[in-house]
Amino acid sequence: MKVRFFIVFSFLFLNGNLFAQSSFEKQVETFLERPEYRQASVGISVTDLTTGDPVFERNDKKLFIPASVLKLVTSAAALEILGPDYRFRTRIGYTGTIKNGILKGNIVVIGGGDPALGSEYFQNDYFHPHFMETWAQRINAAGIKRVEGDLVLDGSLYDTEKIPPTWIWEDMGNYYGAGTSALAVYDNLFRIVFRSPAEAGQPTEIISVNPKVEGMEWKNEVQSSVENRDLAYVFGSPHNGQRIVRGTIPRNRKSFSIKASNPFPEKLLADDFLHHLAREGVFIIGKIRSETVEKSAFLQIYMTESPTLSEIVKVLNRESVNLFAEQLVKQVAAEKNGTGNRETGLKIITEFWKNRGLDTRQLLMEDGSGLSHFNVVSPAFLSSVLRYMENNSKNRDSFFKSLPTAGQGTLYHFSQQHFPEQALRIKSGSMTRIRCYSGYVRTSGGKHLAITIMVNHFTGSSVQLISEIEKLLIGLQKM
Repeated sequence: MKVRFFIVFSFLFLNGNLFAQSSFEKQVETFLERPEYRQASVGISVTDLTTGDPVFERNDKKLFIPASVLKLVTSAAALEILGPDYRFRTRIGYTGTIKNGILKGNIVVIGGGDPALGSEYFQNDYFHPHFMETWAQRINAAGIKRVEGDLVLDGSLYDTEKIPPTWIWEDMGNYYGAGTSALAVYDNLFRIVFRSPAEAGQPTEIISVNPKVEGMEWKNEVQSSVENRDLAYVFGSPHNGQRIVRGTIPRNRKSFSIKASNPFPEKLLADDFLHHLAREGVFIIGKIRSETVEKSAFLQIYMTESPTLSEIVKVLNRESVNLFAEQLVKQVAAEKNGTGNRETGLKIITEFWKNRGLDTRQLLMEDGSGLSHFNVVSPAFLSSVLRYMENNSKNRDSFFKSLPTAGQGTLYHFSQQHFPEQALRIKSGSMTRIRCYSGYVRTSGGKHLAITIMVNHFTGSSVQLISEIEKLLIGLQKM
């Protein structure tokens, strides 16, 4: 009797699982039969995190362009390598001697690669009071009123490569294409404000660019449009201040703002610091220059610490901030080898995952953010990162909480009513004709799943694809 009951129970249990799987599989097949996705490359990996067993696989070991889901690989490795409590440090001080309020030497700022310095995402950390106001006050309190020397910026922690060589022309001038710097500040971006005429198809006018940075030149080719969205793009190289803005903005706007990358964050930091020093009655008679300062000659006055890496990673993954990811790649290299170099950082991250038993033949990284079209990774690899962080990492909670849920961050498209609290934590990634998702789903039946869905080279509407993927996730959550 007991044996018969066990056999019947096992049969029902197994067939329940099969029913759930086949139901999801049917959803996937229906999805793939749509004309927009028949010729697309689609890879899916769903794994039970408790048992480690695959729930569903389709092209899971093939390589796909990941877009921003690559940030999972970068952020998880950074948390493991640097630690969740790691803080970036920016140091101010001087070289030379102080006598009777006069510094015979230089004021020095040593960059520590802080990606959040002055960031709009961390206003409570840097603007109450303003961090540069604090810097100027500390210089004043050290007895310095006049500097018979220069303002020296030491950004030598990172190499001189601002932007990965495989980023495309359309991206690098826009805010999401901001380049790295050991002296990054204010998210390395500008805000450009336009005025547009009432008629469509007419020239617009740039009425302001903030902040103002010496050496920038703006050429405006943007026109007004009936399209009620920002379709303007900024073009320019990472070491040059000439910028062309093309595309369209909505017609009949007195004020319409777009964002662009700042190629000279160091200049902005220096100018802003000089302004705050002057307000404190501290004046520098020399010039602004960049130089590596000898440690033995540097006398520290103050140090600004960033929020914790855990807090930075939370913004990185929820808001998909490319700059933060690229700074982490270089910071990993700087901590391990002394200099922040992209190629070295990517090698360290890849080796980290290889040493954890992951198949890094399924990972090729050209950057840390996923903005390069030359990155490739498999759904299986991303799911293995998710499994490692869930089952083997002491940083599990920091990583899990960094992923957005429905209606939050880059998942603003998804409806909260379909995903109860904690039922969905997933990172999205998108480029033209690329849409990917990778993260965690907790099902109504109590299963905890790692899921990766990668769609490359689809036709049709991105909005429609988002809706279709949401339906797949809803179906999986109901298992």
